[in-house]
Amino acid sequence: MVGHAGAAPADGYTEIVDLFAEQEQAAMRSAEPLAARMRPRTLAEFIGQSHIMAPRQLLRRQIDSGRVGSAIFHGPPGCGKTTLARLIAHHVDAVFTTLHAAEAGVRDVREVIEAARTRLATTGRRTVLFLDEIHRFSKSQQDSLLRDVESGVLILIGATTENPFFSVNAPLISRSSLFEFQALTDDELRAVLDAALRDAERGLGAYRPIVEDAALAFLVETCEGDARRALNALEVAVMSEVDEGGPRRVTLEVMRESVQKRIAFDRDGDTHYDLASAFIKSMRGSDPDASLYWMARMLEGGEDPRFIARRIAICASEDVGNADPQAIVIAAAAVQVAELVGLPECEFALAQAATYIACAPKSNAVTLAIGAARADVRNEPTLAVPGHLRDGHYAGAKKLGRAIGYEYPHDSPSGFVLQDYLGAEKAFYHPTDRGAEKRIKAWVEELRRRRGQSPPADRMES
Repeated sequence: MVGHAGAAPADGYTEIVDLFAEQEQAAMRSAEPLAARMRPRTLAEFIGQSHIMAPRQLLRRQIDSGRVGSAIFHGPPGCGKTTLARLIAHHVDAVFTTLHAAEAGVRDVREVIEAARTRLATTGRRTVLFLDEIHRFSKSQQDSLLRDVESGVLILIGATTENPFFSVNAPLISRSSLFEFQALTDDELRAVLDAALRDAERGLGAYRPIVEDAALAFLVETCEGDARRALNALEVAVMSEVDEGGPRRVTLEVMRESVQKRIAFDRDGDTHYDLASAFIKSMRGSDPDASLYWMARMLEGGEDPRFIARRIAICASEDVGNADPQAIVIAAAAVQVAELVGLPECEFALAQAATYIACAPKSNAVTLAIGAARADVRNEPTLAVPGHLRDGHYAGAKKLGRAIGYEYPHDSPSGFVLQDYLGAEKAFYHPTDRGAEKRIKAWVEELRRRRGQSPPADRMES
C-alpha cells in the first residue's frame, strides 16, 4: 500500500517535469532564427555538396557503411558543415558533442574525451566531437586530440573556413579525411529558400508569404551561396511586413533593406592570400580592370594599404623590370604615399601605380637573372675576386697586389674599357625585346661582343 501510494505522486511529478521540459523546448525553438529551425533533419533533406555527398562519393560511402572516421570540413560559411556533422552523428547512432575552438580549452577537450571513453566502454556508443573553427586551436590544443582520434575513441569533425594546410597541424591532418565544402549554387540556395517559404511548422509558411521573384533573385545573388545568411535575411524581410490578416508581401525594396552586403575577406586567412594572388596575377597579365577590382576587394575588406603597396612594388620589379624602369619608381612612390598619407587618400596612388604596372610592358629577365646568379653561387665552385677588382684603399694594399691593373672606365672617351670583371665567362641577364629592355638588350649584346663573349646556344638568334 505504501509503495503503491508513493508511486502515484512520482508519476504525476514526472508528467509535470515532462510538460515543463516540452514547454521549455518549444520556447527555445521559437527563439531560434530561421536558419537554425530549418536545419535538415535527415540526409535526404540535405542540400548541396554533391561532389562529396552524391552516391559512391567517399564521404557518402563512409556514412552509408557506418564507418565514419575523423574528418576536417573546410569551406565558406553557411554551406552546411555543422549541419552535416549533426546528420552524420545521428546516422551512425553516435552522441554529438560540440565545442567552439574560440571558447574551449584543453580541459574542455579532455572532459569530452573522458566522457567518450566511458560511453564507449559502457554502452558501445561512439562520440562525434564537432570542433567549430578548429583553426583557432593552438598547436598544443590540437595535439591533445591526436591519441584518441587515432585510437578511434573519438570521431573528430573539425570545421574551418580556412585552408587546413595553413591552420591545422600536419599530424592531425594525417589522421583525418579532408573534405572541401563549396558555396551553394544559385539553384541550391533557391531550393533552401523555397523550402523555408513552404514549411508552416519550422519555416515561414504559416505567414503565407509572397516574395517577388526579383527579391528572391537579389537575395540569392547577394548571399553568394551562404544559406545561413540567406535564411536569416529572408526571415527579417517576411517578419518586418505588417500582418493585416493576409499574405505578407516582400518586394525588392524590402529585401534590399533586409540584407546587408558582406565583403568576404579575412586578413589572416585563405581569402587574404587568394585575393593578393589574384591582384598580382592581374597586374602581371596586363589587365588594369581586374587589378582594380581585386584591389578594391582588399580595401573594402579592411586590408592594410601598405600590404597592397608592397605587392605592387614586388610586381614592378618581378614582372616589369627593365621593360619599363619607371615602374619601380612609381611603385616606390605608392609605398611611400601609403605609409605617410594612409586611407582614404592613398587609394588614388595605389590605383595609379597598379594600373601603371598592369599597362606596362612585361619582362621577368631581371627575376630570372638574379635567380640564375644565386643558383650558380649555390651550386658551382666559388669564384675568387680578381686581383685588380679587390679593394686597394688601405695602406699596404699595393704590396699585396690589390687593385693593380684596374682601369677606370670614365678615363676612356667611350666610358668603356675591355676588362675582366668576373674571372669566368658567365651570362645571367638576357634582356627581352619588350619596351625599354629592347634598347638595353642591344647594348648588353654589344658589350658582350666587345669582351669576346658569345650568347649561350639556346639564346643565339638566327
